[in-house]
Amino acid sequence: MSLARHGTGPAAAFDAFLSQIHPVFMLPPVAASAFGAVLAVDFALPLAVLHMATAFCALYVAHVKDGYVDFHLRGEDDDHPLSARGCRVGLVGASAAFFAGCAALWYLVDPIAALITVPGWLIGYNHAPQLDLHPVGATAGYPAGIGIALLGGFYVQTSTLTLPVVAYALVFTTILCGIKTVDDATDYAYDKSINKRTVAVVLGRQRARQVAHWFMIAGMAAVVLLAGLGVFPPTAALAPVAFGAVFVVSRRAAEKQATMLLIRGSYVFLAVLVAAAWFQPLR
Repeated sequence: MSLARHGTGPAAAFDAFLSQIHPVFMLPPVAASAFGAVLAVDFALPLAVLHMATAFCALYVAHVKDGYVDFHLRGEDDDHPLSARGCRVGLVGASAAFFAGCAALWYLVDPIAALITVPGWLIGYNHAPQLDLHPVGATAGYPAGIGIALLGGFYVQTSTLTLPVVAYALVFTTILCGIKTVDDATDYAYDKSINKRTVAVVLGRQRARQVAHWFMIAGMAAVVLLAGLGVFPPTAALAPVAFGAVFVVSRRAAEKQATMLLIRGSYVFLAVLVAAAWFQPLR
């Protein structure tokens, strides 16, 4: 049986596996891992790359499993590049690479470095069809994975966790919970038809959008507060200003357009936090 649904041979299989790399959604967790390393300031680049690559493998598992469930099991998607066998091969290969990365972290750092990374794979593999059926799992799974990537990226450099890095992870997770709530509303009709209990299905699209806004407002307010208390560098307060501009524009957009705006806004939000943490120009 072919690994790809469209075409045969190694080239078709390669293209099908390559199609499961979704930069818009895969960049934030990998970037969060890099941010964790940057927070360590004097970081070892090989360890940072190793952790980012391991986080990437967990994300790849999540996307392949999600596509397998949505197309081959649920019939939700209209098409999928990988055959059912191709999905299984992709899951095994990416999982093997992930756990090889964890083994390397165990050897090069310590067991905790591996254990703090494993939840990323657990979330990715179990997102569909387990976690995505419940409003908490559907909303918080992806953001929590990003928070874990940030914590892991820092830990592999320092073998410890500090208050600021935990606060960064919680803030970014909160912001992304809001974005994920908006994103889930784009599939409101279908999710409701299969009893997939996202926040939009449980509360309705309008109230879900309000909840999403409060998540993002809470995350931005927390950054300002923590910058004022000295937990974050003072210039970190510029991150909510940058993201807030995107947030205001997104409020007038439909869910799909708002999601794309907010995801890109989260890149800017993270970039400003990285600059503040790295340069700390006002300290």
